[in-house]
Order: sequence, then structure tokens, then C-alpha cells
Amino acid sequence: MWVKIHHRTTYFYHQPVILGPHRLMLRPRESRDLKLVSCDVLVTPAATVTWAQDVAGNAVATATFEGLSDTLVIDSVAELHLYAPAWPVFPIAASAQAFPFRYSDGEWADLGALATPQSPDADGRLRAWARSFVRTTPTDTLSLLKDLSAGVSTAAQYQSREYEGTQTPLETLDRGWGSCRDFAVLFAEAARTLGFGARIVSGYLSNPAGRSVGSADAGSTHAWAEVYVPGAGWITFDPTNRSVGSANLIPVAVVRDIRQAIPVAGSFLGPSDAFHEMRVEVEVTS
Repeated sequence: MWVKIHHRTTYFYHQPVILGPHRLMLRPRESRDLKLVSCDVLVTPAATVTWAQDVAGNAVATATFEGLSDTLVIDSVAELHLYAPAWPVFPIAASAQAFPFRYSDGEWADLGALATPQSPDADGRLRAWARSFVRTTPTDTLSLLKDLSAGVSTAAQYQSREYEGTQTPLETLDRGWGSCRDFAVLFAEAARTLGFGARIVSGYLSNPAGRSVGSADAGSTHAWAEVYVPGAGWITFDPTNRSVGSANLIPVAVVRDIRQAIPVAGSFLGPSDAFHEMRVEVEVTS
């Protein structure tokens, strides 16, 4: 499937300000399931843009500016091909087909913090909630992860949220609602309490048929999670849509903590009331 993504972020200021360096995570991650044809990032006012890779291999651009400006526009256009199957088959190793299983010593060392819960859970409430999906011991690993993913959207109702920040897993469970990023964090953290290595993914949702939750149009920014299972590798779970596999998902960044995957982050120097508003426009064409 051919996909074009146009992602524009615009900042407006009441008066000209000095723009500090801005960190941009907008370039889709290439893989066997995603071939990037082109990716162009245009920044106004003119800026020096340099590229690097972070510790997880995500493409990160840094834009540095000269002079003053009362607006900042970051325009990203990417074209790509998606090859991920709609109904993937996961070749899970025999040693990991039943839960609980043990990662090899090398896998444990490499997973590191990805297998360690990042959110406070002093009373063990999140772990108890995750354990409630373990029907028997042993139990089928993939079925357990599917049930856990579906359980997120059963426990909380999806609600789009424009303002920044992400709820903790316990906040999402207590409130009974959350956005896609809240769902991704809840699923990943719950999986970690069970001993799985998990990472959070930020990117885009392609929704040409209009059936997916999380986008009212043909696509939008989106967040989901991946769990490492020996043999199959990183398996994609989208708890917002109760789906498995990456057929309609376009990853930009894989991270331990959702705060590491902000698409545009930066600063300005000027009066405290200089900032006026920010607008984000995303158009996904399939």
C-alpha cells in the first residue's frame, strides 16, 4: 500500500522571539514491512537541520535558528510503501509458546529497562490487573497478550485528547478513559509487570476505510506498543483497535518511555506571555 503523510506543526507568537534548537522526530522507520520512498522536512524561518540516530535507532533531526520570528512552521512530507500483511503469522520459538517462559541471559541483558515497569505501582494494582488475564498456568503466550491488549479497551473508553501529557496506567484504569497513547502505555506497562520486554511506538495510523479508532479522517498520529517474544521478535499490538500486526501502522519512533517520542520539541527566548498558540495538521493519503 502506498501512503503519503503530510504533518505540519505551526507555532504562533504575539511578538518576535528567539527560537531555540528544536528536536524533530518525524521520519518513518524503515523495515522489511516499510520502504521509505522520500521524506522532506521544511522549516520556516530558515534553519540548519542536522540528522542523527538516538540510542533506539530512531531518526532525530535538530533545527537551529538565527534571528527573530513570530511564527515557526515545521512541514514534513513522507511517501512510503507498506508491506505488512493484514493477518500475520508469528513464528514463536517453542520455548516461548507457553507463558511463563524465560528469556535467554543475552535477551535479558539487551532488553534491560524495556522489561522493567516505569510507572509507580506500590500496591501492585497494575500487576494484579495484568495477572487477571492469565487464565491458567501455563497458558498460550500469544493468546495472553491478545487478551491483555483487548482488556485495555474494555477497561477504558477511548477519548481523543489534544493537550500534552500521558496518563499513568493506574490513572487510565481509575478514570476509565484515555487516548491512544494512554492505552499504549497501559498495555506496555502491564506486559512488563508480567515479565515481558515491551516498548512504545509513536507514528501514524493509516485509516483509508474509516473503520479504525483514533482517527476521524483517512489517518492521524497514533501510538501503540510492541512486545518481544523469542522467535517472532517484536510483535505489534494496537490496544486502541484491539489489533495485532502493523498492517496499517507507520512507526516513527520506538521508545522505552512515551515522553521520548515527542514529534516536535523545542524552546524560545522571549516574554513569558509571548506564546500564542500551536496548530497541528496531519493528512494521511493511501
